[in-house]
Amino acid sequence: MGYLISLFLFFGIMLYTTCCEKVYTKKEEISKANLYKVSWEDIEGFSEDDLDTALDVFQKDCKRAIRYENLKEVCERSFDAGDAQNFFTENFTPYQLIGDEKEEEGLITGYYEPLLKGSLTPTDRYRYPLYKTPDDLLIIDIDDVYTSLKGYRLRGKIKGNRVVPYDSREEIEKRNDLKAICYVDNKVDLFFLQIQGSGKVQLEEGTILNVGYAGQNGRKYYAVGRELVKRGYIPKEDISLQSIKKWLEENPSKMDEILNLNESYIFFRQSPKAATGSLGSELTANRNLAVDRNYIPLGFPVFINTTDPVTNKKINSLTVAADTGGAIKGEIRADFFFGFGDRAKELAGKMKQKGKLYLFIPNNL
Repeated sequence: MGYLISLFLFFGIMLYTTCCEKVYTKKEEISKANLYKVSWEDIEGFSEDDLDTALDVFQKDCKRAIRYENLKEVCERSFDAGDAQNFFTENFTPYQLIGDEKEEEGLITGYYEPLLKGSLTPTDRYRYPLYKTPDDLLIIDIDDVYTSLKGYRLRGKIKGNRVVPYDSREEIEKRNDLKAICYVDNKVDLFFLQIQGSGKVQLEEGTILNVGYAGQNGRKYYAVGRELVKRGYIPKEDISLQSIKKWLEENPSKMDEILNLNESYIFFRQSPKAATGSLGSELTANRNLAVDRNYIPLGFPVFINTTDPVTNKKINSLTVAADTGGAIKGEIRADFFFGFGDRAKELAGKMKQKGKLYLFIPNNL
């Protein structure tokens, strides 16, 4: 009898483990991540969120996400939606993004729209240029030749009869033949403007220029904060935009050495809009994310569970993926847009929280 009971318990445990193990879905045409289908009730804070605002943001962004015809259909229906919550629950299925190691939480950072001081002409004070896209920068769409490499681009320049990698940050800053939109008074602020991707420049007479992302030199992004931690200059637990800026300005003799480790360089254009993302629409504070398009397609709604880096209060918010970034890589990875102003800067600079992401996929996909 004891043997039979042991056998029953063994197979009972095996059955329980099998039946309750999470089953992941793959939708390679949408996301390379492991997707775990959940119910709306499983998403913390969904029914309590301001879904009317979320719907407004979705309508703003989905019109520009033309890659997915099925999303376009849902986008068109959104303008006839009477109730925001019903619209999302009737037209989408929620999936939690799961990492390769079956982890459910990833890194959530933040970004904002900075304000710099500048001038249209260089002076002793204003000597750091915001460069336009150089005339000699070549952008080659590889998928025109290799269809399996859809979305991949090469950036370079012609040297003799060869195409070579485009100049690094250090090489670009040594040039004097590039065209500038304007000039700013702080090299570190310019560096962080490049990381944010767009911002504002206030000229001496008071005029404010909106500047947005226009291109990149093709070099790989490197997080200089990681290097400062590695060298023991800043403790890992203290790393933030604020601590990096403070260290660089207090160590001017090492500034260029550290900044040039990030060979990636961003070019700008003057824009009639405030901060814009990769979709080309204006970003909405607390409602837009920068994401890795391998795992989250632009234009799709994404619910985020994370925490405020200052107060540690929960952030449970329905957002829309509207932007990308060189540092935003991975399945459960997002950059939360905090908006404009000193408070946004503080939050973005300190944001390195754990979080969960839920991708809303149209039912017809």
